[in-house]
Amino acid sequence: MRLNPLLLRSTLVGALGGLLFGFDTAVIAGTTHQLTQVFGLSAGAPGLAVSIALWGTVASAIGAGPLGQKIGGREALRIMALLYVVSAAGCAMAWNWPSLLCFRLIGGFGIGGSSVLGPVYLAELAPARLRGRLVGLFQINIVAGILLAYASNYAVARLVEGTDAWRWQFGVATIPALLFALFLFGIPRSSRWLVTQNRIDEARQVLERMGTPNSEAELKEIIDSIHLERVSKTER
Repeated sequence: MRLNPLLLRSTLVGALGGLLFGFDTAVIAGTTHQLTQVFGLSAGAPGLAVSIALWGTVASAIGAGPLGQKIGGREALRIMALLYVVSAAGCAMAWNWPSLLCFRLIGGFGIGGSSVLGPVYLAELAPARLRGRLVGLFQINIVAGILLAYASNYAVARLVEGTDAWRWQFGVATIPALLFALFLFGIPRSSRWLVTQNRIDEARQVLERMGTPNSEAELKEIIDSIHLERVSKTER
């Protein structure tokens, strides 16, 4: 089945957050030995660098939903992309151990937010008949990101000599993070979020641009589902 070009582009961009998720989670594995040497760490300290990103992930995942509802998934993903950029560049230029931990925590915020907002954005954007397959790309990209992180670590270790290899291993993520941030300016808001803001005409335009076969019927279905959700909340 041929996908509408805008739908395909939006799906790939939204799923790129999954790639960064996997990369940022796994890249630390190749740096722990050098970090121990450079910063003179105790045996348990590298575990803190690994886990601190997960603390940020949990915290961000809890708060990402309300943020996405308030400003929209696309705008919220732009914030996550910025966090990824700051984390990757900051880890690469970290001047001491606390600064590295701080930037790792910031990366965790990006991971947690994108893990919630990415699939939601894709689900809201995709036509019903394609929703499962397109949202699944996010999960595939997480695994691809993990694989890419290990491949990148191996390549950097072979190409960069000395005690600064870990900086390059962290810094590589700056490239996909910047691309993610840039590409997010070329995709539309989700039609569902636009309907929640009573921007019905804009939602209709998005559906039409996505090549939805019967955009009016799809729009009516979205409006009805949101109305039902609001009624259910008021009756609780």
